[in-house]
Amino acid sequence: MPTMSPHSDSASVASTSVSTSRDWYFPSPPFIHANSHSSKFPKYPRRFPTNPRPFQSQHLPPDYRQPLDGVSSPNSAPPSRGVSSSSSALRRSFNHERLRRRVDFGGRREQPRRNVDRQASWSASDGVSRRRSEVALGDKFIGSTRHGFRVRWKMVILAAIVTTVLSSVVYQNFCLHIKVNELQEYISKLEFQLQDYNSSESVELISFSGQESDLPSKSLKRLALMVSLTLLSIPILAFKYIDYVSRSRSSENISEEVSLNKQLAYQVDLFLSVHPYSKPLALLVATLLLICLGGLALFGVKDDNLAECLWLSWTYVADSGNHTDSEKIGERLVSVSISFGGMLIFAMMLGLVSDAISEKFDSLRKGRSEVVEQNHTLILGWSDKLGSLLNQLAIANESLGGGIVVVMAERDKEEMELDIAKMEFNFKGTSVICRSGSPLILADLKKVSVSKARAIIVLAEDGNADQSDARALRTVLSLTGVKEGLRGHIVVELSDLDNEVLVKLVGGDLVETVVAHDVIGRLMIQCARQPGLAQIWEDILGFEHCEFYIKRWPQLDGMHFEDVLISFPDAIPCGVKVASLGGKIILNPDDSYVLKEGDEVLVIAEDDDTYAPAALPTVKEASFIHIARTARKPQKILLCGWRRDIDDMLVVLDAFLAEGSELWMFNEVAEKEREKKLIDGGLDVSRLVNINLVNREGNAVIRRHLESLPLQSFDSILILADESVEDSAIQADSRSLATLLLIRDIQAKRLPMVTRAERGSFYQGSWIGEMQQASDKSVIISEILDPRTKNLLSMSKISDYVLSNELVSMALAMVAEDRQINDVLEELFAEEGNELQIRQADLYLREGEELSFYEIMLRARQRREVMIGYRMEKAERAAINPPAKSERRRWSGKDVFVVIAEKE
Repeated sequence: MPTMSPHSDSASVASTSVSTSRDWYFPSPPFIHANSHSSKFPKYPRRFPTNPRPFQSQHLPPDYRQPLDGVSSPNSAPPSRGVSSSSSALRRSFNHERLRRRVDFGGRREQPRRNVDRQASWSASDGVSRRRSEVALGDKFIGSTRHGFRVRWKMVILAAIVTTVLSSVVYQNFCLHIKVNELQEYISKLEFQLQDYNSSESVELISFSGQESDLPSKSLKRLALMVSLTLLSIPILAFKYIDYVSRSRSSENISEEVSLNKQLAYQVDLFLSVHPYSKPLALLVATLLLICLGGLALFGVKDDNLAECLWLSWTYVADSGNHTDSEKIGERLVSVSISFGGMLIFAMMLGLVSDAISEKFDSLRKGRSEVVEQNHTLILGWSDKLGSLLNQLAIANESLGGGIVVVMAERDKEEMELDIAKMEFNFKGTSVICRSGSPLILADLKKVSVSKARAIIVLAEDGNADQSDARALRTVLSLTGVKEGLRGHIVVELSDLDNEVLVKLVGGDLVETVVAHDVIGRLMIQCARQPGLAQIWEDILGFEHCEFYIKRWPQLDGMHFEDVLISFPDAIPCGVKVASLGGKIILNPDDSYVLKEGDEVLVIAEDDDTYAPAALPTVKEASFIHIARTARKPQKILLCGWRRDIDDMLVVLDAFLAEGSELWMFNEVAEKEREKKLIDGGLDVSRLVNINLVNREGNAVIRRHLESLPLQSFDSILILADESVEDSAIQADSRSLATLLLIRDIQAKRLPMVTRAERGSFYQGSWIGEMQQASDKSVIISEILDPRTKNLLSMSKISDYVLSNELVSMALAMVAEDRQINDVLEELFAEEGNELQIRQADLYLREGEELSFYEIMLRARQRREVMIGYRMEKAERAAINPPAKSERRRWSGKDVFVVIAEKE
């Protein structure tokens, strides 16, 4: 048996005892010590550092923590060198994630089976232990954080307790001082009473009863003061706690969770945003809390009862100067605190009131308030036609003493009011109310009382026609979606005739459409065929002179239309609304038509209340003058400019002109592109029957381009507002005016010199005289957008004009006042049916013949025409619905008459 050290037995016993009580990973120290000196054990060089890094025992499983930290059991022997070396290797294996080397101890004694198995299991679970060590590190950090939090929370509580105790001590000191003063006063009172009374028992009774009654009130006052201080300290502690928790969470890098103070701020912001009365409510709660807490604090430092202290607290809040009569230190401290809180409360209240007033004024200034009106006219949108439209509506409402017109557009209210104020016309009692909003939003439509309006006008926007019509279509969809329903009808201004069908499909019976380009194009064609017709249309469409009205007259039932014609001294009947045909309006009916019950009469009058039927006048039977109508002659017409609806104009011209007519198209669009645009518009040029197209390319404001055209040979010249500049009224009118002057000058230069000399004697050789001479040879119709431009043309008298924007505004206003008039206008502008015509006087009378207007009307009825007015030879304007229709007068052969007749 090998020699053993004197301590080997004891060491082995200790090792055995320890191994039985604990699962040791390493062999017992005697075993390692004994084998370390054996010759059979090979000597290996030291592979571990002498000073390994400290190893944390918590990284190991629970069974190995205590031995690695150093065996401190009293039964265990001190570890040998081999043990320390093995323990260093084990520590290094845990601190570095690498492959471990095994050390083969040769000739070592047989170890217990349990230690061998545990060593193998430890080697197999090396990866698991590393993961457990990482988790343990995180747990340690969180545990340390929570430990720090508990320590700080305890410190906060301790600080609060100490503050409360010190406050109570200071208060007790003040109370004792006050009590001493009161006792001294009380003693002096007792001494004074002793001088008056001899009985000591009564004195003791008085002193005893006074102390008994004073003690409960003093304790209650102290309790009230402590409660008020505690309630005041709770919000401070709560905010400190929230701030501390938020900072502790942010230090732990928990990105998934939102800090507590952010959550609280979000909830407060959400409450203030969602509830409209949250700010005044919060201010009211803060005021009540300040009054209650201040009253409790005053109750603790004053001798008054609680109700009186609450009232004093309110006076301190309402007026910060009421606390100046406080005498004691406690009362002054509390009253100053309440007054300071009251100043903050009233500062916030002043801010809320100021914000509310400013918001209300901003709402009124920006047009956000609701319009509480009914039976008003609503205009949606803004364009250059708005001024003329408002003028016509004001004239229409003049007989009613004025009306209400509401304008809603996506513009600032102040800008709209400023632009309307610059319009140079009298509103005649009509009030114009502006509101900012979008017609595509139902809330904005309700803001202008859309369901109570008697008429809704949707204006086309300036710019692209397709975009404007698309927006008008969406506006009609929004109007039809109003839940309350619409009381009035919708008048929609469109830019393209192709979009009319879709808008009527969406709007149904509520919608009346006015296609601006189509109306102006047809009107220009009529004016080119019949010079002077533009002024007549301007008088009929506008409310300044005579216009169309439809009304029921029961006393006319059973009369023939021939008799109805002369039944109105102040109006001219021109049609009948037949009840049996579903309210269809028939223009220029037969003389034999008899009015039935329910029929209404269409007339041209100055106003709806200025005419009424009267007794039939005595009219002399006029003889019929038979004059055969001359056949239509081919014409040569020039179109200057290009419009998007020029294909529709060509169709109308083909229907109006005689066969063999020539139409010259002069613009900057290339010829191939013209054909493509006409085909895209739905026009097949080969199907034109009466006109032949002649294409010329050039710029209408360049003289040499115009000189290449035979300008002196055209019967009519139409100058269109080119689509390239139609967005700007001033630019379009300037271009049209320049083209007009160039054409007239070229025509005047090409006239014979003799004619120029004859004319020059009257006009003193002026350029206006030469251009007026040229106007006798051909008719020029200019499309004008700005009403200010018409003054230049009307004074020079060198051209007729069509004021497109103003005429469209007149049509919109007329249809808005009475939607039935739209059917009349559509027929008068259509290719078929009736139209306005200008007739020469020789068709109805002989030179120098004296006849009344009624007699001429009856002669016109022999030709199936309704005469509505005339223009004298030297008059500048035609008289529509003339007065004194029964008076006879002498007529000239150069006079002309205006009639409604069927198209030839």
